[in-house]
Amino acid sequence: MITVAPIEDYAILGDLHTAALLSRDGAIDWLCLPRFDSPACFAALLHDEHAGTWRLAPASGGPAARRAYRGDSLIMTTEWDTPDGTVRVLDFMPPRGEAADVVRIVEGVSGRVPMRMLLRLRFGYGAVTPWVRSENGEFVAVAGPDAIRVRTPVPLHGEDMATHAEFTVAAGERVPFVLTHSASHHPRPRSADAETALAETERFWADWIGRCRYDGQWPDAVRRALITLKALTYAPTGGILAAATTSLPERLGGSRNWDYRYCWLRDATFTLQALIGTGYHEEARAWREWLVRAVAGDPADLQIMYGLDGTRLLPESTLDWLSGYEDSAPVRIGNAAAGQFQLDVWGEVLDGLHLVREAGLPTFHPAWDLQRALLEFLEGNWDRPDNSLWEVRGPRRHFVHSKVLAWAGVDRAVHTVQAHGLDGPAGDWRALRDKIHQDVCAHGYDADRTTFTQFYGSRGLDAALLLIPRVGFLPAADPRVRGTVDAVRAELAHDGFVRRYDADADGGVDGLPGGEGSFLACSFWLADALHATGRRREARSLFERLLGLRNDVGLLSEEYDTELGRQVGNTPQAFSMVGLVNTARQLSGAETGTNAPGADQRS
Repeated sequence: MITVAPIEDYAILGDLHTAALLSRDGAIDWLCLPRFDSPACFAALLHDEHAGTWRLAPASGGPAARRAYRGDSLIMTTEWDTPDGTVRVLDFMPPRGEAADVVRIVEGVSGRVPMRMLLRLRFGYGAVTPWVRSENGEFVAVAGPDAIRVRTPVPLHGEDMATHAEFTVAAGERVPFVLTHSASHHPRPRSADAETALAETERFWADWIGRCRYDGQWPDAVRRALITLKALTYAPTGGILAAATTSLPERLGGSRNWDYRYCWLRDATFTLQALIGTGYHEEARAWREWLVRAVAGDPADLQIMYGLDGTRLLPESTLDWLSGYEDSAPVRIGNAAAGQFQLDVWGEVLDGLHLVREAGLPTFHPAWDLQRALLEFLEGNWDRPDNSLWEVRGPRRHFVHSKVLAWAGVDRAVHTVQAHGLDGPAGDWRALRDKIHQDVCAHGYDADRTTFTQFYGSRGLDAALLLIPRVGFLPAADPRVRGTVDAVRAELAHDGFVRRYDADADGGVDGLPGGEGSFLACSFWLADALHATGRRREARSLFERLLGLRNDVGLLSEEYDTELGRQVGNTPQAFSMVGLVNTARQLSGAETGTNAPGADQRS
């Protein structure tokens, strides 16, 4: 039995409907078909190879000597040097056509290299073994609603409830494998031609990255982050996932394992800043329209997250037949946090839609009607305790960041009426904005420690407090801001990287056992805050250390374990990649915050 690789050993392949994770030893250990949130047919990532994998590598085995994406694309090139010669494998998923395809092309570079393929399909997250047959020269596997066909010139044979192949590739030879998924009750779909698909995929990514308008420092890192964000976009709706995986642990062996294959509203403003600031207005427009559709309805029913198509019901359950990544159980699908009350999301939506308007994207009339409705809800509910943006499963509290984002939402509405002439009771909103501001400064600030706190009366801190100057609640020059930045850095940073909060503070704020790693998005926020408060050399140093945490193909997961020196949490993480883009923009001189009238407010 072969165990799965470290998280940082995985690269992402994708077709803008779903994604696969490919390890440096040639195994696809994670793939959900036909969508990101569908049950996995390769789930070795959360168990072992018996939960499904597709390995294509030299018979001698071992990790590749070299690998890299082919230019600015999602085409992965992996090379092995063996005693018999050198071989290269090209792995990619063509942008979705009639069906989902995974294409793998083995190319001989030198000598004659014996190769081995293992295809172990297990539908339903490893629980269902398909019925396999040969049909017109194709391998066909069927189970319930799913059918997969594999086309290759190499002879395939069954053994140990899996499909195998052994072959030799000589210098100059190319041997294709094409896996195609379809609904089992549909007619046979047209499989991609491997070489044609390669050319089309390369052209697609070249055209897409050609629209990038980023001209600051660290261009390679920014372009790779943007490509990863695009890979996490569900093309039919424009929704952007938090990550491609579920249940990769925040601490190895722990139980903080969540399903991130959904779209979080908290990510909206940051993602829009990254897209708009680098020239991707079409993606920003699609994300805005997904946002408006998803949250349409009673403002009181606003959720923190939705499915790819705006689905609201995301019931959480555990898959007890899977042992979890490195025995980190349980494995969860769905996410019960969807039902939490998190006050900040009302502000996030209002801030995000304001950002799009300020960027000059074409007017989308339903957006202002939605904002008016959200503001009416905030007016009567801003003073309720909530679960915070970190989705704590302990008691609801008056979290400071939640109140600050409520303030930001109202502030953007005041600015919209003043600057754009849209209809609304600006005087009432201005009074509400001032009331929230005064309340936060009176109850969320600890003058003895010169810092804002995680919640009213708390002794703990929250990395989200680093966003106070970014959203304009107080200017960066305010001594309360600098005091807060210094306190967060002193109490939440470990080896320079920032945890979201202290899980043990105030008697255990989140109601969960164990701890977690440093949260990478929060570490980018610290770099932003250091830059904003004039410590630019320190900001740059931290940013470059964060770049050093990326894996060899430029990807970041959710968190980093400073003790083990490993990435942890779901991967690749949109929030981390967005943080990279926005911090690079800020350190390069671009404005990433919102210049709202309230930004110079004192209280």
